[in-house]
Amino acid sequence: MASTEERFSMALHHTTRIWRQALDRRLKDLGVGQAGWMAIANIAKSKDALSQIELANRLGVEGPTVVSLVDRLVKAELVVRVPSETDRRIKHVVLTDAGQALYAKVRTAADAYRKEMLAGIDKSRLEAAVEVLEELQAKIEASL
Repeated sequence: MASTEERFSMALHHTTRIWRQALDRRLKDLGVGQAGWMAIANIAKSKDALSQIELANRLGVEGPTVVSLVDRLVKAELVVRVPSETDRRIKHVVLTDAGQALYAKVRTAADAYRKEMLAGIDKSRLEAAVEVLEELQAKIEASL
């Protein structure tokens, strides 16, 4: 029998994977895949313009991977690369109006999915789960 810690780790991994897959199915009609909508969401949620390397770090991918992803988003006219005012080697990735409109659709679909999946779960249990995950996230980030 698996330990509680092992069960937690497996449940976290599998839930994350299938959550993204299910949401990706709901967003397929938007014409952008999981990598694209995750990039767009990260760019939209950031307080400051993200450099390509910052975007790669947030997505958990390597630099060359994010370059080709951004290339596709630029071609689709969803983002533009804007040179940094302080370092000419750095390019920031910024949503276009079309990218903002797509993010609004992604957010609406994601909000609806989240409400649907979390409906009926006791609020106190949900809050406890959030606290555990946030504590774990902080521990992991501190260890990096």
